[in-house]
Amino acid sequence: MSGAGDAGRVYLVGAGPGDARLMTARSLELIARADVILYDRLIPDGALDGAREDAELIDVGKVGGGEQVAQEATNALLLEHARAGREVVRLKGGDPFVFGRGGEEAQLLRDAGIAIEVVPGVTAGVAAPAYAGIPVTQRGMSAAVAFVTGQTQPGTGAASSSKADPGKPESQIDWQALAVFPGTLVFYMGVRQLARIAGQLEAAGRPRREPAAIIERGTFADQRTVRAPLDEIAAAAVRADIRPPAVLVVGPVASLHDELSWFSAGPLAGQAVAVTRARAQASPLAARLRELGARVIEAPAIRIEALDAELPDLAGFDLLAVTSPNGAERLLELCRDARDLAGPAIVAIGPGTAAVLRAGGVEPDVVPERAVAESLVEALAQRPVRRALIARAETARDVLVDALRERGAEVEILALYRTVADPLDDRAREAALAADYLTFTSASSVRFFLQSAGSAAGPRIVSIGPITSAALREQGLEPHVEASEHTPDGLIAALLDDAASTVKPLG
Repeated sequence: MSGAGDAGRVYLVGAGPGDARLMTARSLELIARADVILYDRLIPDGALDGAREDAELIDVGKVGGGEQVAQEATNALLLEHARAGREVVRLKGGDPFVFGRGGEEAQLLRDAGIAIEVVPGVTAGVAAPAYAGIPVTQRGMSAAVAFVTGQTQPGTGAASSSKADPGKPESQIDWQALAVFPGTLVFYMGVRQLARIAGQLEAAGRPRREPAAIIERGTFADQRTVRAPLDEIAAAAVRADIRPPAVLVVGPVASLHDELSWFSAGPLAGQAVAVTRARAQASPLAARLRELGARVIEAPAIRIEALDAELPDLAGFDLLAVTSPNGAERLLELCRDARDLAGPAIVAIGPGTAAVLRAGGVEPDVVPERAVAESLVEALAQRPVRRALIARAETARDVLVDALRERGAEVEILALYRTVADPLDDRAREAALAADYLTFTSASSVRFFLQSAGSAAGPRIVSIGPITSAALREQGLEPHVEASEHTPDGLIAALLDDAASTVKPLG
């Protein structure tokens, strides 16, 4: 982290085309150490998961035809934070120097005497066709490729048949040159101009029946591809309701989609799923949902705070009960190794907690199938317990504690963490409430989400288990789906079953 008196530095970083797994190692390294991250809206889902908790994250994204953040405002923020001695990541979808205005920002920073580093990213013009089975170059078909912006002024350019508007800048696109270009044409940001682009190319002499393809949300799990000849591609895109972001490919290689297509949408393609659990916990769940095709909205309503704690001498205990995955993780952090937990019988509240313990080299002696305290009480009914240690959250249900004490056992509580509210910003709240599914993995996530969002109306509500469902009902909400196995995997399985029975396939 840079100090206030040090010279700042700006990293112009490409985040790749959409799939977070295509981000470079260097981009992830810089995100993890940045003081400030200025990011666009087309960065991959989860791209900021590795940012420091104290990093300042600023959305400076632009949406074509909609709300805009002025480039001048972004420039001012870059200069402000760099001059304050901070390490700044300017995170852009794709590659910063391919239609990303990265070159302009680099010039601005250099003119201001600010050090820069450029980190290339995989650009959508190569990645989206590749995911659609379209190589942009192919021996015998295309020896060259041209990348072209689709955001051009109507009525301008070499092939225009109308007089240019004197109030608009002359187009930089030479349509006649593109019409005779001996290779593949890839247009970015051209969905709204698709009919005009095709018309300009045809008017300039490009073959009207030349293969073309438009690829929506390239490399995302819900990617779609539409193939048609150049003179039909605009109408085909309208029929399929293709929307930005998308790239248009024109050239013989577009026909290879029919032969080489390898990418298929997952069972949750086209579905938006909001995840409300703590950010650190959400990442594995979110990653799995993305693999299944979902568009994941991370709306963490809670945050886990570790408490100062020491592992007591376990020699006098005959039972150690661990009542959550968070408790298991924190308990293992207190141990030098698994031998520190030798002695008492170890019980885990359910499969998720047991999995965390096993990952740390600890095999629990008792694991009920249902991850609720009542099931743990039943599982321990025939086991003698004289003295028990309960490893849990600072605030939790006392079902197990009360049951053991009623049996005459001495019970001590080891509070390892607390759950606190993590307020949602307006965008996260609105996106979560507009999702197809809203998932809850704990009673605290229910309580704190509703405190922040004020409602959960709209999406289908998915609960991880009966305790979470009870918390929803206390708030006047009936879950549409409840997992039979009270783990993240069980929640996903329940969501998949529901989606298969209620959601129409992606068109």
